[in-house]
Amino acid sequence: MKFVVVFIHTPAMNDHVLSQIGKKIRTIRHTHSRTIQEIADRAGVSKGLISKIENGRTVPSLPVLLGIIQALDTEIPHFFEGIEYIQYDGFVHRSRNSYDVVDKEDSIGYTYRAVMEQSFSNFSVNIQILDLEPDAQRELVTTDGYTYLYMLKGKVIFELGDKLVNLHEEDSLFFNGKIPHRPINQMDQPVRIFIVYLLVPHME
Repeated sequence: MKFVVVFIHTPAMNDHVLSQIGKKIRTIRHTHSRTIQEIADRAGVSKGLISKIENGRTVPSLPVLLGIIQALDTEIPHFFEGIEYIQYDGFVHRSRNSYDVVDKEDSIGYTYRAVMEQSFSNFSVNIQILDLEPDAQRELVTTDGYTYLYMLKGKVIFELGDKLVNLHEEDSLFFNGKIPHRPINQMDQPVRIFIVYLLVPHME
């Protein structure tokens, strides 16, 4: 099992909103049978940016977000229907049973669960748990910001650009998320990792 934490710099979005925005874009896009490339072309941004937003690997600036909403042929009030804003009262407590499964890139053997997401005036925290099954498969990914991960259980070979880093239980790693990366589980049992992302708004 893995823990993932994400810090996202954005003054305009509240607790639990960022991941909901990515899910909402994906849901509306699928409902209209639109590809990522079609939405990207209509919004005047790259296909990679849409994918990163949907997968919670970057924070869209407000102009970019509004452009995407327009490209989805959706009214702004309709887009934000059902998106919950949770007030931060000095602390956040969630039970382990409330962690939601998070959809990410096409992969085999990767299971992310959202532990907490909290935005502040100049950053946001998104904590997730990742269960990495034996022989899990995924393409290399990038994130707009920095990533910290801490091995809770097991060991992995972490592919980071042209380097391979061996991570054992209680080891940690901090790196620029723009370097293509992925963990590789060569064990015969699941691995658990705690990850923190520090993201900055994408201004494309």
